[in-house]
Amino acid sequence: MNEYSFIFYSVNMGRKFADRQLDSKGRFTISRKENTNDKYHRILDAAIKVFADQGFHQSTISQIARRAGVADGTIYLYFKNKDDILLQFFSYKTKQVFTRFRQEVQKAQTATEKLCNLIRHHLEEFQRDPNMAIVFRAETRQSSHLAQEEIREMSKMYLDMTSEIIEQGQQEGEMRRDLYMGLVKRFILGAVDDVINTWILSGMKYNLVTMADPLFDLILRGIGTPKADK
Repeated sequence: MNEYSFIFYSVNMGRKFADRQLDSKGRFTISRKENTNDKYHRILDAAIKVFADQGFHQSTISQIARRAGVADGTIYLYFKNKDDILLQFFSYKTKQVFTRFRQEVQKAQTATEKLCNLIRHHLEEFQRDPNMAIVFRAETRQSSHLAQEEIREMSKMYLDMTSEIIEQGQQEGEMRRDLYMGLVKRFILGAVDDVINTWILSGMKYNLVTMADPLFDLILRGIGTPKADK
């Protein structure tokens, strides 16, 4: 490499990293523009497939690069390390999935319809992306999970959405007013989570979404008023 080539290379690499900064935890953040890069998403998708197949701790950057069809070094243009890939995946998926959740909920008018839509779409999302389901389940069951903050944020968003629905249902007279909100919203999240876990442990041998109606019926019979059961 001559002097001119070195300068040209350095300038271009500087531009590539110009929008990348370290957050308070020393992780690379990627600009919105760079996040739309096809290669970035290819690496994310490939990584989750590898994590689902191999397990996060057994996976390597080389395996991810091979699955994504890029060189090992290319990974580091977008991610600090393997941990960063997992964290960015959860962050990206949280925004994507909950945007869809909100859209589905807003399609309905009554609280019972909204709750039914939320449960159904929750199951649809995990069935649509089984690798995400496997990685999410594995990570949430770690005694000290890496994506703790991201998972906590996902749970909070879900619980807040559930609270809104229940409060509307109480105002409409469709749901009991004597409910302990903190318990009920965690019961709903836990019930859906357990249905997904059972599906994963079965080897995903059946249509997960077929569980939506019986699960909704079971929940509504517990929190609904006699009016809602009719």
